[in-house]
Amino acid sequence: MAFAAVSIAGCERPAPATLEAAPPPLPMAVANNAVAAVENGDGWSLFSFLGIDSTKIWRGVTDVSYRWDVGTAAWRRIEPPPGPARLAATAQTVGGRIYLFGGYTVAEDGAEQSVPAVDVFDPITEQWSASAPIPIPVDDAVSGVWRDSLIYLISGWHDSDNEAAVQIYDPSNDRWQSGTPVPGPPVFGHAGGISGDAIVYIDGTRVDQDPRAFVLEGSSWIGRIDPSAPADISWARLPDHPGPALYRAASTGLEGSVIFAGGSDNTYNFDGLGYNGVPAEPSPRVFAFDLETETWVRHDDLAVPTMDHRNLARAAGRVFSIGGMTSGQQVTRRAVEIVVHH
Repeated sequence: MAFAAVSIAGCERPAPATLEAAPPPLPMAVANNAVAAVENGDGWSLFSFLGIDSTKIWRGVTDVSYRWDVGTAAWRRIEPPPGPARLAATAQTVGGRIYLFGGYTVAEDGAEQSVPAVDVFDPITEQWSASAPIPIPVDDAVSGVWRDSLIYLISGWHDSDNEAAVQIYDPSNDRWQSGTPVPGPPVFGHAGGISGDAIVYIDGTRVDQDPRAFVLEGSSWIGRIDPSAPADISWARLPDHPGPALYRAASTGLEGSVIFAGGSDNTYNFDGLGYNGVPAEPSPRVFAFDLETETWVRHDDLAVPTMDHRNLARAAGRVFSIGGMTSGQQVTRRAVEIVVHH
């Protein structure tokens, strides 16, 4: 498969990423939270689940969850998912329900454990139920929805190392299957999404050995899903995206593209301190991979750079960044709409 050279272009000059039509700030600052959006007959709603609070210590890992219904003045607290408080979970919406996957817990001694849970939230009843657990529990994974039917978990961290696995969940049958593994280095804290029949993901942190070290991985990948056999994925490396490699950027698939916002060019632990001992700082960059032109498209920078995300919440073609960390590793209450024009 041939790809066009990298370009930083669009069909018109993109509008800046702005705060227009933004939801109100969260009641509590939170980072590395799972976010989602649901549309229904009464409009649409944004959600934030789990994460870590402004203390950035093990006790600060929280199960606090919030909902904002468009047109209301404030977020409201909702029943948290069952099980332990955790961070680095990921959420996706299928058939009007939110599926919350994985994450990891942090013990007082710093020990971390990946969680296999798949928790399902019904926004109408606001009740939780459990689905079949993740075969290989992962956190800091990329997730995406294919044709409003299957949810893909791509790579991610499992307890002590990264996994190359692509795990595919079928909500209608509550069943898992294995997809074609990622061909590049397995990573955690990477970013990506699904648009049409394509998975696009970038960067993240790989694990090098001798000596063992967490290293920022600078690579971009596309996987073409076979509609007749959705577990079969044809992977290929993409040209590098604009700017340095990123860790824990916010991302999602949109119509015809996959968008990326923020993140850091330094890989770090849950407290924002880099594994290299240098405090991480957020990137302001917003860009996308356009699947029609097979090029990278640069958008105007974020007004306030943020990092420590999983997904962007998506509703009716609009995307939202909720929580995260700003400069100085400050956990934030910010919830903003990112406006991108093609």
